[in-house]
Amino acid sequence: MKVRFRTLSLLAACATAVGMAIPASAQEVKYPDAKPMFVAGPAHRNIVPRNAAGATLKQWNGTFNDIRHLPISYTMVGTSPLNTNVTTTIPVFIIPIKLVYGKKNGNMTFDPVAKKLPNGQTIIQNTIASPVFDPSLNFTQGGINLGTTQYLDAYQRGNFWSTVKSRPKYHVLLGTPTVLPEQTITVTPAQGSVITNPFATGKVGTYDINAFDTKLQTYFTKFTQLNPGVLPLFVTYDVFLTQGGCCIGGYHNANGSQPGGQTYSHFTYVDQAGSFSQDVSALTHEIGEWMDDPFIDNFVNCTDNSIMENGDPLEGNANYGSFPYTLKGFTYNLQSLVFIPYFGAKRATSVHSWYSFQNDQHKACPGQP
Repeated sequence: MKVRFRTLSLLAACATAVGMAIPASAQEVKYPDAKPMFVAGPAHRNIVPRNAAGATLKQWNGTFNDIRHLPISYTMVGTSPLNTNVTTTIPVFIIPIKLVYGKKNGNMTFDPVAKKLPNGQTIIQNTIASPVFDPSLNFTQGGINLGTTQYLDAYQRGNFWSTVKSRPKYHVLLGTPTVLPEQTITVTPAQGSVITNPFATGKVGTYDINAFDTKLQTYFTKFTQLNPGVLPLFVTYDVFLTQGGCCIGGYHNANGSQPGGQTYSHFTYVDQAGSFSQDVSALTHEIGEWMDDPFIDNFVNCTDNSIMENGDPLEGNANYGSFPYTLKGFTYNLQSLVFIPYFGAKRATSVHSWYSFQNDQHKACPGQP
């Protein structure tokens, strides 16, 4: 489920809206209507990013007429798969976020740097070792070899297979991430608490998305490595963001406008089997949407989604739209994504004329006849 990012000036008002009065003890806050959710925007158009006149995100612009014969213009990451045969690599900076809950709201700490998984890796190490960044897996969809590459690159090659099949050097890759110093957020009882995971049995934290995004803005000032030419990726562990309810597994956003805006993304890594946002499933959702709608302004004529968010139509499927892939002994859950024909482009654009990477969507979006 996609929800719009509503910016609130008073966090206390948000706390009241979700029934989160400050507790006198560590009593668990209940979310009876918890849903798996993601967020996009709204982009902070009034924020001028650092180095806005210099580095920019590598991007290209395209157009198509949808099924209703209405023109659609869009911007995506990389170079055009329609007329280039080159590899684009976007530098990535990971900023781990530790969240600390006191005695009044759960008395737990969720630390992606310190937490060790059964394979001996930390949350951050396992993220970097995943098929999102590791190019070791082969992706053959319906008998067609899209390449041995990163997951999102294989998706994008399948998205524009009609032209990419004759352009073997065309790739959109993520660089090996540079991990910046971990940042710590102390969560007040008005902003969030420790709860039982609505999608599993373990404990997770919650945190108001507006308070979280406000914190992220300070990190753009703190870290000089962050500029519009790179992707900052903020990583939390076992924490769902909230906005009038639970539970948001990640979001992507932009400061400023294209072409010089600063794009960024967040996801939470949940280590509880079968849960929403399990391992890197939310990351594949958000990076896929960042790649095909980096500035949150690719408007489409769909009644289920007004922008080109390619993860949303499938997140309600079994396993939250994700499929298991094993790499170096660890099984990751990678969410399927819809192809551009879902939004009304010609079906022949994508591999097999499919509507999605795993062929788990069989028609265009509602609103496209």
